[in-house]
This record gives sequence, structure tokens and C-alpha cells, in this order.
Amino acid sequence: MVNSKAAKLKEINAVCKNTLMETLNITISDFGDDYLIAKMPVNARVYQPDGVLHGGATAALAESVGSFAAHIFSNLEEVFIRGIEISANHLKSVSDGYVYAKATFLHKGRTTQLLDIRVTDDADNLISVCRLATISLPKKGKN
Repeated sequence: MVNSKAAKLKEINAVCKNTLMETLNITISDFGDDYLIAKMPVNARVYQPDGVLHGGATAALAESVGSFAAHIFSNLEEVFIRGIEISANHLKSVSDGYVYAKATFLHKGRTTQLLDIRVTDDADNLISVCRLATISLPKKGKN
């Protein structure tokens, strides 16, 4: 099971080449039946001018992990997923190490999904609380 999970993580992260996720060095680090976790290094690439993690980078991390969760827990043969709204409340600053975003579903409907995304630092301090709404749209040729 460990090897198959490692292989799945490698496959998931390979899809992120040449995307914003690669630019920000966001990687999917763990998943389970009802959650997905991604991590992002905190460094000058994601700083705001005063040397702390930029809220926009945090929101990008949250939307990336939430959208990915909606994707992998959906039937992508029938639908495609798009984010329709994100909110982020930033609670604490961080200037180094990593931040981790864990996405879990609050609602998993046929058409809309709502995800709770908690962003924490290396010491498990809560950095931001985010919500992402996604929509499942039928692929062309499907009813």
C-alpha cells in the first residue's frame, strides 16, 4: 500500500509541471479517503515586501489543494472541475520553513462542492483558514 501511495503521489505531482504549482513549488504530500494535503516552501519567491508569506501565495496554495481534491474525488470521465469562489482569513505570519494546506470536503454535491482548507506551519500553528467552492460541469457530449 505504501508503494502504491508513493506512486500515486508521484503521478499526481507530475501533472503539475509547467503550472503555477510548479512555479510556487507546491507539491501534493499526502492524501486519504476524504482529504488531500499539499506543501509549499516559504521563501523570497512567495514573500510580500516585508519578508513574510504573501496572502496571495497562501490563497494560491489553498486553491491548488482544494481544486486538486475536487478533481481526484470526482469522475473526470464525465465532468470537469472549476473553482468558483475562494475566501481566505490569514491569522498568523510565517517567514520560513513550509506551509501545509489540508483540504477536506464540507459539501460534496453532484454540481457544487465546498472545501475547508486549513493552512499550518512546520509547528502546526494555524496560519490561514480558507474556503473553496468548486463546480462540476459536464464534459461535451454528456447529458
